[in-house]
Amino acid sequence: MRTTLITASDVRAIVDRVGLDAIMDENIRRIHEAFRDYDPSRVQVSVRDGFRYTYPHVGLLEMMPVRVPGGAATIKIVGYHPANPKLRDLPTILATVAVFEAESGHLAGLIDGTFLTALRTAATSAVASTHLASPRSETLGLIGCGGQSVAQLHAISRVFDLKRVLTYDLVPERAASVAARASRFCSPSLEFRSVPLPELVATADIICTQTSVGVGEGPVFEDGVTQPHLHVNAVGADLPNKFEIPLALLKRSLVVPDFPAQTALEGECQRLDPADIGPSLIEIVQNPELVAADRDRTTVFDSTGFALEDHVTAAQLFEYAREAGVGTTIEMECTSPDPFDPYGFVGRGAGGSKRTTSPNI
Repeated sequence: MRTTLITASDVRAIVDRVGLDAIMDENIRRIHEAFRDYDPSRVQVSVRDGFRYTYPHVGLLEMMPVRVPGGAATIKIVGYHPANPKLRDLPTILATVAVFEAESGHLAGLIDGTFLTALRTAATSAVASTHLASPRSETLGLIGCGGQSVAQLHAISRVFDLKRVLTYDLVPERAASVAARASRFCSPSLEFRSVPLPELVATADIICTQTSVGVGEGPVFEDGVTQPHLHVNAVGADLPNKFEIPLALLKRSLVVPDFPAQTALEGECQRLDPADIGPSLIEIVQNPELVAADRDRTTVFDSTGFALEDHVTAAQLFEYAREAGVGTTIEMECTSPDPFDPYGFVGRGAGGSKRTTSPNI
């Protein structure tokens, strides 16, 4: 009964060996394939749930579980704490992913979920954009220039021939720093400009919104003139009554949810009637003809996060770890030779009466 730990240094070694571009390309491919093959009668995915709080700062800890055929189950515990960067020099999103043998409950593996979440969220936006955005898209707009903006740029740049990136953030220095943070993977010829929000909205072919807007404080931009074929990847609506996109824009767009049961609770779709919501991304991947005529109109991908993406990405990273020979195997679970003896793992010498005080009960 051994558990494989993939540490931060292991993930660093994997990225050094495989390369960011190759990892992203493979993640996009695997997520697209998983959506194409998804069968809800066989794969169990639950709406995420957990703890939400406002004291001492807004935050949440949520569980995202999935069980797939073959006996594997993946559970991600993800934290959202928008005060982290300012107060603790930590990312807004911190997460851990556990992989179990579902038939026995054995913890087979444990890996960081922070890099994994950034990777799979952006890769899923790339999958959505390939089906919904104009194939001639050249200008990407980033609204909210925190950590996820870098991953979104990376993923979109892998599937579109981008010429320019327009950035906007409430903190101008953050918008101006995207080019430097993206220099690991972006072509030197890619143009970066920090621009006023109305210019970004009017000019971009694809917009990715990934903000920490407060509950009830959205939208993050006003409805106005846009490209007629604008596609939006709306990533930041991860709480009830938290939203980023103007309602009027949603109403005139084809709105595609990632996980309808979840987007109805905490996505952009929570403000829409069912008749205003289009097919899910999985339905579109399985039936591309559903949106064949929609690439010249405005479209919105409502991305709240789908646990199957975590399972696919964790499997990818564990596979890389095996190929690279990295990871630490430990005995995590206190099992004994006798499955009916919960003390059997400690040995005979650990027994005996050693209590010196009465239990305080």
